[in-house]
Amino acid sequence: MFQDEARFGRIEQPRVCWAPEGIRPTAPSQIIREYIYAYAAVSPHDGKMVSLILPRVDGQIMSVFLKEVSIRFKDEYILMFMDKAAWHRAKELKVPSNMEIMYIPSYSPDLNPVENIWDEMREKWFANLVFKDIDGVEERLIESLVYLENKPDLVASITGFEWITTSTLFAH
Repeated sequence: MFQDEARFGRIEQPRVCWAPEGIRPTAPSQIIREYIYAYAAVSPHDGKMVSLILPRVDGQIMSVFLKEVSIRFKDEYILMFMDKAAWHRAKELKVPSNMEIMYIPSYSPDLNPVENIWDEMREKWFANLVFKDIDGVEERLIESLVYLENKPDLVASITGFEWITTSTLFAH
C-alpha cells in the first residue's frame, strides 16, 4: 500500500473550467486559513482504499491512521510506502504489528500514487467552490472519499502505475 495525507481548506484558487465560446467564466475565490487533513492509503493492484479525515498531522494522529489501516486489513501483512514527512518518522509513531513502513525517496511525490487521488478529488469535487465554514469542507471530503473507497476499479485506474503493477516486489 501507499500512504499520503493532504490538506483541504477554505483557501480556494480558481481552476481552469469550460465555458461556451465567447463567454468568460467566473469562478469564486476566497482566502480563509482554515484546514483539515485527509489521510489515505491505497493498494494500486486492486484499488482498495482506506481514508480518514483528521484535524492535524503529527506522529500521534499518524498512529491513529495506521491503526485504522491495520484493523481493516487485519488478516494481511501490509508493506506501507510513504514519504519522509516528520510525522511519518516521529518517535511517538506506533506501527501496527502487521505492518512494515518503507520510505520513498525525498522530494519525489510523483512516485506516490496517492498524489493522483488528491488531484482527482481537487479536480472533481473541489474545483471553483468556496465553503461557508470548515464543516462544508469536511462534508465534501466525506462525499469524495466515500465515493472513491466504494469504487476500487476507479482507484486502481488512478493509482495503478505500471512500475508498481508489474513489479514482483509489489506482487500479492
